[in-house]
Amino acid sequence: MEYHRITNIQDPLFKQMHQLMQDVFPPEEVLEFDLWKEPLEDPGIRVFVAVHNGKVVGATEYRYYEDFNVAMTDFTIIGQPGLGIGPFLAQKRSEDLTSLAEANGKKLFGMFAEIYDPYRVEHYEFGGVKPMDPYVRREVLAHLGYKRLDFPYVHPSWNNDGEAVEGLDLCFLPMEEGVNELQTDLIVKFLKRYYSVLSNKPQAWYTMIENLEAKEKVSLLPI
Repeated sequence: MEYHRITNIQDPLFKQMHQLMQDVFPPEEVLEFDLWKEPLEDPGIRVFVAVHNGKVVGATEYRYYEDFNVAMTDFTIIGQPGLGIGPFLAQKRSEDLTSLAEANGKKLFGMFAEIYDPYRVEHYEFGGVKPMDPYVRREVLAHLGYKRLDFPYVHPSWNNDGEAVEGLDLCFLPMEEGVNELQTDLIVKFLKRYYSVLSNKPQAWYTMIENLEAKEKVSLLPI
């Protein structure tokens, strides 16, 4: 299996990847094809596909924030079962992020991820691909060490229509044992940076940020 980075929308593998996203994710989670041009060309956004026999069978997007020394996994797609796509993507992503942190003179502190709560989003089929089932994904991520940040989480729709998307938890994977809380300053700065591309955020998002800013720390809980 090949781990191939996509850096522009003209890459023929990007068309396959975008179709895979549409097959798997709900519409409000998928950025329009043409709107991918700038993100793909942004050196800070890393989009890779798993290619098996010339076909895109999986994908992951993530980014590393040098000033925060944390990463964010935007998404991971497993296109079909039985190929070991999940472990392949997780291992390759980890190796890449370790190298980026080392080049920054640091050891990676941890990684954020938004994780669906299957008890609130049971209607999402995720393309009928069982490894993408919210129950399965949540258990896998729990085994990887992700923990849920203890606050009600909403995020702005990627349609940039001002809608609040619920049914997810913001989670964090600490790279060191014993980390059971995060400074809210890190969480707030990260969320503001991450969603700066969306100009039309819902009031619920701003309220969430205000509530976080009123605290000093947020606990990390089992998911």
